[in-house]
Amino acid sequence: MAVILAARRTAVCPRGGAFAQLRIEDLAAPVLRAVLADADMPAARVDEVILANALGAGGNPARRAALLAGLSEGVAGLTIDRQCAGGLDAIVLARALVDSGAAEVVLAGGAESYSRRPLRAMMGPDGQAMPYDQAPFTPWPERDPEMTEAAAALAERLGVTAKAQADWAVASHARARAVADWPEIVPLEGVARDAFTRAMTPALAARARPLVGTITAATAAVAADAAAFVLVVSDRVAAGRGMRILAGVTLGGNPEEPGLVPVAATAAALERAGIGPADLAMAEVMEAYAVQAMGCVAGAGLPMGSVNRSGGALARGHPIGASGAILAVRLFHGLAQGHGYGLAAIAAAGGLGTALVVARSGA
Repeated sequence: MAVILAARRTAVCPRGGAFAQLRIEDLAAPVLRAVLADADMPAARVDEVILANALGAGGNPARRAALLAGLSEGVAGLTIDRQCAGGLDAIVLARALVDSGAAEVVLAGGAESYSRRPLRAMMGPDGQAMPYDQAPFTPWPERDPEMTEAAAALAERLGVTAKAQADWAVASHARARAVADWPEIVPLEGVARDAFTRAMTPALAARARPLVGTITAATAAVAADAAAFVLVVSDRVAAGRGMRILAGVTLGGNPEEPGLVPVAATAAALERAGIGPADLAMAEVMEAYAVQAMGCVAGAGLPMGSVNRSGGALARGHPIGASGAILAVRLFHGLAQGHGYGLAAIAAAGGLGTALVVARSGA
């Protein structure tokens, strides 16, 4: 059985902030080194690095990060793109490599520099460049909504009011601010706490800039820069240490309503792990939008007391390729002081959902 032996991340900084000058590999390499140090794992033992990235310009950032981190030149590095779900999917893939025997020590996670994302354009039929911001996620433009528009449509369908979304965001910030120390964070550029977390109040949330429908700047996660990685090893290498990976599931669903696909992925992952929602000691659910998180928590039947106990992405920001891995890092450290089951769940553009179920010793 694959085991997560160590897990670390940078702070999350909104684009244009403290990490604005850092390349993808500049964000990732210090985290890779910290994870290996935490596990007392020699760099020479690493078989592979899997890095999720959604906005970069190619060039295999996983390879660049591995080299900058001082890993063996024999580590090829694998970069994947599953958009928001990519960081969690990297861990699911690492588990598959370890469980199959194809690898024994894998660094997996994600890194995103929203600040240094490339300007993008595709060539039109007439040979003229056509700039774009959101890449196409389906072959049908009419079934490929902009993400904030999709969130607004979901809120309308579920009957979730602007106030209910704002209340969720206020609570997310409050829980994050209540945390005194963040041992999971690798200090970088002098930043050791998530930079966006603030004293959000209902009055401030009510004054937030409207985006689409009931979605506001307070109830949508800000674009951000960050990196997060875990060390996935075989149980032989773990030797009784770490956090066991019980199940990992990625599913596709309706591309017009991507926010709720994690509900099905969560149900499938819990079933494979042989547990139910009530058994969870901790659940990290992505808050790309308040309504998306609310819909997933309700749809999956998750106990509210276990969900995002130290705040979520509304209080941090959304570094797309890294966001799923951040959820797993939070689980690793949140369950470190006891026994129990944990869940990480995230939605992605195009109608994707990924869920990971883990357990600490004794569970």
